[in-house]
Amino acid sequence: MSAPAPDEPAPSAPAAGNCPQTAAQKLNWGDPTRRSDFDGAAVPPDWHPYGPEPGHDKQGIRTPEAVTVADGQMTINGDEQGTTGAVSWHPGQRYGRWEACVRSEKGAGGLNSLLLLWPVAEDFPVGGEIDWMEITSDDRQETNFFLHYGENNDQDHGSVQHDSTQWSAYALEWTPEKITAYVDGEEWYTNTETDQFPPGPMNMTMQLDYFGDAGGPTAMHMDWAKQWALPESEPAELSLPPGAPATGQPEDFPDRTPRRLG
Repeated sequence: MSAPAPDEPAPSAPAAGNCPQTAAQKLNWGDPTRRSDFDGAAVPPDWHPYGPEPGHDKQGIRTPEAVTVADGQMTINGDEQGTTGAVSWHPGQRYGRWEACVRSEKGAGGLNSLLLLWPVAEDFPVGGEIDWMEITSDDRQETNFFLHYGENNDQDHGSVQHDSTQWSAYALEWTPEKITAYVDGEEWYTNTETDQFPPGPMNMTMQLDYFGDAGGPTAMHMDWAKQWALPESEPAELSLPPGAPATGQPEDFPDRTPRRLG
């Protein structure tokens, strides 16, 4: 190919994505096992909206209508009445890596943005929970990590100051020896207390949770999500049929829980 003439501009480099700085790139994770880019106009069939069902702590309502896909993004909207949404990605695995490019709009109390791993067997609290991005501050400037473990729902906690109103790559690596969280490729939480680790496969979930007393609407957005299997990863034996609804309340909605697929 010939070089451009002196009076012609050189071809521009491809535009960077919304999250150009990632743990996967910095740590050479290679190609993911699975990925979602939300190029269509509907929630992909391997993402499963919750509900309709009562929301977090039986407050408000989670409805599939709160989860939408447009312009290459998946969005969860929440309002001051507590109408909001959650969506889980199946199938899950025990051990692995996850990374998602997300942005959280500012809030006015009561609506919290989360990325987490939830037990596929729906056996919380003994099945554990890994909240690897939990944002409760209205200005979205602080992110929390909560590792839930044991029958008494004990917790280990960490936090980082970060502006999550901007597109941010949040990542989690879970091996048999270590759990590590990253934002834009920088490590900010680690745990090597293996007796606190979940005992079985987990699936990634995106939630905009209503905690009451919301002063107005807000939203969170996902540009892409990726999942990597490690050599030691154990795939989940339970999953949901494509497009099936999910639940965070298995005792009330057992028909929406993962099961062995024939």
